[in-house]
Amino acid sequence: MPFSQACENNKGPILVELKRIFANSQQVLEIGSGTGQHSVHFAEHLPHVTWQASDQNSYLTHLNARIELVGSPNLLPAFGLDVTLDWPTQMISPVLDSIFTANTLHIMSKPMVEAFFKGIGQSLIKTSQVAIYGPFNYQGKFSSDSNASFDQWLKQNNPESGIRDIEWITTLAKQQGLILQADIEMPANNRLLHFCRN
Repeated sequence: MPFSQACENNKGPILVELKRIFANSQQVLEIGSGTGQHSVHFAEHLPHVTWQASDQNSYLTHLNARIELVGSPNLLPAFGLDVTLDWPTQMISPVLDSIFTANTLHIMSKPMVEAFFKGIGQSLIKTSQVAIYGPFNYQGKFSSDSNASFDQWLKQNNPESGIRDIEWITTLAKQQGLILQADIEMPANNRLLHFCRN
């Protein structure tokens, strides 16, 4: 099965924060689940929530193989999700109370990031939690030399990708009624952004 060392390294620190952020959540949709390492780990350690993974269709075979292997009762099969299209009806429910995504916004193009926020804005209920993990810029500046190098590498692979400015992200979130509650420092020059809709 595909394996991400980065996922293995960051799943512990992320879980510490998700236990607090999703303490009162019931249904969590993970967007861009990749290898599924986060999905199985978080579902195991957050037994009070129903967790559902999603990703592009090309990732589903290996993603669901990992989910089936673990067999957590609160971890549903993953489904295909293209954030730029209508979101599928096989989500946990037509409306969600929580969303998690890790290392996705810098992979997406800017129109995809805008579609991502529009989609979650349409899907979340009034009282909702959103947790977004990854690197971010502040006032157009990289927070570290390693992030600057990472951004250059991203753009060499896809000119439309790149580390996003947190000011732009918080503006897109606010347009959907999501207010930044916390900007949490994480290992390896990453952040965990906690948004809430009250």
